[in-house]
Amino acid sequence: MRILLTADAVGGVWQYAADLASGLSALGIETVIAVMGPPPSSQQRDTARAITGLTLVETDLPLDWLADEPGDVAAAGRGIAELADRHDVDVVQLHAGALAAEAAFGKPVVAVAHSCLGTWWRATKGGEPDGEFRWRSELTGQGLARVDRVVAPTAAFAEATRAVHDLRELPTTVHNGRTLSSAMPTTRRDFAFTAGRLWDKGKNVETLDRAASRLPFPLHAAGPIEGPGGDRVDLAHIHALGTLSDGEITSWLAARPVFVSAALYEPFGLAVLEAAAAGCALVLSDIPSFRELWHGAAVFVDPMDEVGSAEAVRLVVHDDFARAEMSRRAKLRAAEFSVEAMAGKMADIYRSLLADTGVVASQPQVAAA
Repeated sequence: MRILLTADAVGGVWQYAADLASGLSALGIETVIAVMGPPPSSQQRDTARAITGLTLVETDLPLDWLADEPGDVAAAGRGIAELADRHDVDVVQLHAGALAAEAAFGKPVVAVAHSCLGTWWRATKGGEPDGEFRWRSELTGQGLARVDRVVAPTAAFAEATRAVHDLRELPTTVHNGRTLSSAMPTTRRDFAFTAGRLWDKGKNVETLDRAASRLPFPLHAAGPIEGPGGDRVDLAHIHALGTLSDGEITSWLAARPVFVSAALYEPFGLAVLEAAAAGCALVLSDIPSFRELWHGAAVFVDPMDEVGSAEAVRLVVHDDFARAEMSRRAKLRAAEFSVEAMAGKMADIYRSLLADTGVVASQPQVAAA
């Protein structure tokens, strides 16, 4: 079986695609990752080259959320369909439902709802997108209605996606998985840490910046403060580290800081998973997706409560017993979200769709140890 995965190199979608391709490779399934928007970095290219059975294609096609007009998105969808035919793939997996709004693929299509403008808008601003944002959200809804299966990384986000786009069926939940770091922990240090697209309003870093002014120790943040569309966040109290490599982030997490997120919108949160796997105690915003994934393994705070966030982080840092117990629980929970589990569930979906079209995919052959 060969699967085409669309991805962008800007945020967590790339990491998802690379991890999924790695997991599928272990099952004997080949992948073609079609990168849209800005090109991948040299580190991302190296990651792709290390995965057996993966073909990386840099398409130069526009991302749906950076396209100037609906016709650009439609053309991008047709470009992906042509690429799928050229590489003779069995199933197409889209990272953006809008790509399926007009394109004809002629083979099963899965859309993974990593995020979308409509759900982001409702979580950060309330109501429905306006102006040029409306057509972007409408295209996503049209595309999701046309694909053979919609997948969401949490049940909470599946519900949000169905509600915003008025889908007939609830998307299938497949929790994200992550290749977890095997780095040895270093001496535990007293600071707070966060990571992600800091410029994204959904990350609500402004609240963390105000909370940082109330902390007796630093709050370090990894990630870009300016996005490709010109969005930017200015930080007065957080120590911005810039965009770090995976190895650099692993080094920061090895000190087991308290990982904090005040996100208003987080369909899953790979950065939280990485921190939990490293043994960091978690202080997270009280939103449905975080509750679903980390209930019993994190402290939850109203995302707009800067005082509460600062107090929660301070209390955890200064309570050795609570911090150690939270670290243990987070690490145990993180182990449940494996690449193997994610890849296995996605492979089952591919086989089910192929069976529905009369194509029977072979079962993976596992080599003896």
